[in-house]
Amino acid sequence: MLNPLDPSFLEQIRQGDVAAIARGITVVENELPGATAILRSLQANPNTRVVGITGPPGAGKSTLINALLRYWVDAEKRIAVLSVDPSSPFNFGALLGDRIRMSEFYLNPKVYIRSLASRGALGGLNAKIIEITDLLRDSVFDYILIETVGVGQSEVEIAGLADTTLVVMVPEAGDEVQTLKAGIMEIADVFVVNKGDREQADEFVKNLKALSHSKAGPWSIPVVKCVAVQHQGIAEVAKAIEAHQQFSASHPERRVAMYAEKAYQLIQEKRMHDIRKPMLAEQIQKELTQGQFQLFRFVDGIE
Repeated sequence: MLNPLDPSFLEQIRQGDVAAIARGITVVENELPGATAILRSLQANPNTRVVGITGPPGAGKSTLINALLRYWVDAEKRIAVLSVDPSSPFNFGALLGDRIRMSEFYLNPKVYIRSLASRGALGGLNAKIIEITDLLRDSVFDYILIETVGVGQSEVEIAGLADTTLVVMVPEAGDEVQTLKAGIMEIADVFVVNKGDREQADEFVKNLKALSHSKAGPWSIPVVKCVAVQHQGIAEVAKAIEAHQQFSASHPERRVAMYAEKAYQLIQEKRMHDIRKPMLAEQIQKELTQGQFQLFRFVDGIE
């Protein structure tokens, strides 16, 4: 039986023991005994790259991940995939749809796939995604791919977690290019236009390049066209990811900003840990009954 309290448990994770990794994620995600000790002992591998993959539903994010897995497995890389599924409204479990779509790699020794429930998290992620990602970074993986649920603007949260963020779109979104919200533009390190064999693809790529150029800073955001289901253009996507990784390595201020964002999220979560809406509602009801409720005094009084 794997014991998270055993000093050798973390070493098993570092050696890539799949059972230990799975157990470690469960312990951390559910705050079971041993979670704090594990997290405080983590030593992230600086060579492990975290790639966030986001975009609207139907853009082909899972298909793109599947194609990248094949490309990197052929290159002898080891990859972990965290697919954040919409939570079941009944048991808060993940729907596991992405794991089914990636079944080709489910038993591949170079690939570890884990579906996580978003559990209502606003950013299309999982409340423990920072902790789980850092646990995987202390293992044997070259890449960690994180796929969000595709919930829209609130997915900007992924930018504070991933070394490189891919925003996946399809040519049918052409009419939306000029009205893309600033948040989505700001988080994209690489735009990937999937289903690039469709008639309007070239025009869409042209318009997206013009828009990304107008938003360009030190990093000029590439727009890469691919047909993920046919594994066309995947090498170009991988090269764009690698180019951005090299750019980031030469700009250490980005690393500092990412750590600051992670620290902020973790501190916020820690301070809110004991705050629950039913408890707030009960206290508010009591004060309303007594005619003493005032919103800002109430908030200031919460310890």
